[in-house]
Amino acid sequence: MPDAGTVETRAASHAGEGVRIAGLDHVVLRVGDLDRAIGFYQRVLGCHVERELQQPRLVQLRAGSALIDLVPAATSPSEAADRAGRNMDHFCVRLAGFDAAALKAHLARNGVDPGEVHERYGAEGYGPSIYISDPDGNTVELKGPATRGL
Repeated sequence: MPDAGTVETRAASHAGEGVRIAGLDHVVLRVGDLDRAIGFYQRVLGCHVERELQQPRLVQLRAGSALIDLVPAATSPSEAADRAGRNMDHFCVRLAGFDAAALKAHLARNGVDPGEVHERYGAEGYGPSIYISDPDGNTVELKGPATRGL
């Protein structure tokens, strides 16, 4: 889609009062060759490895104020054997605040299964988060401010 043309903006509506996004926290990519992917993000984009886990296998690279997380895929997502061809595991948006009860109530009112609140690591450290699915089946993590540091 071309970038030229008129851009319409809408005033904030009351529909989003239950969720206030502060920014992107991280994106998780499934990769066929972990070492190759790490090399690409380090060499080409200048990211550095911030954290590695062996179980489950995960490499987190710093990308400005956000993270790019890499997890190994059983096969390269670009290969035909992976019929879905999906290489994004999930993306995470950082919320401006995290009132778990209000957030869960807002999600339920909108027909979204709110799931369980868990403490998870993100770009700012450990904090509360919930996983939800969008209408197309994409996994979205809603993450609150860090409750403990990196």
